[in-house]
Parts: sequence; C-alpha cells; structure tokens
Amino acid sequence: MAVKENLVITNETGLHARPASNFVKLAKSFKSKIMVACNGNEVDAKKILGIMTLGAKKGETITITAEGEDEVQAFTALKTLVDSGFGE
Repeated sequence: MAVKENLVITNETGLHARPASNFVKLAKSFKSKIMVACNGNEVDAKKILGIMTLGAKKGETITITAEGEDEVQAFTALKTLVDSGFGE
C-alpha cells in the first residue's frame, strides 16, 4: 500500500538546484519507489534531472507517492523537508 499526499512548496525559490539536490539525496536514502508529480508531470524522486524538470515554484502543489518497505519513513522524511522550506 502506497503513501501519497499533496504538499505545497513554501520556500521562496521553489524546487531549484539546492533544494532539488537535497530532496533527491534524501529520497535515495530509502529503498521504496518514490515519485513526485507537479503540473501533470510525474518523475522519479531519486533522479535530479527529473525533479528539476518539474519546475515547482513557491505556492505550487507537488504530490509525493512512496511505495515499498520503508514507504512511511520515506514519505515522512520528505514531507518534513518540504514543510521546512528546505531549510531556506
């Protein structure tokens, strides 16, 4: 059973290079399959080019889906990162 939720990007610069890099690094630390969707596009959360192509800006909603043995932990960690504004 997958964990899926919509989250709003709150940091001023959106999912630009540094936040995207932090997001991918965190996603890669989990075994679960993690996907991110925004504006009708869905990409693998473990691939930096995919995350960058989403172009998610402040105020936009992304959907994170995690599926696998550590899906709850993966989703919780990524949600915390997004909700923190990527530490910016």
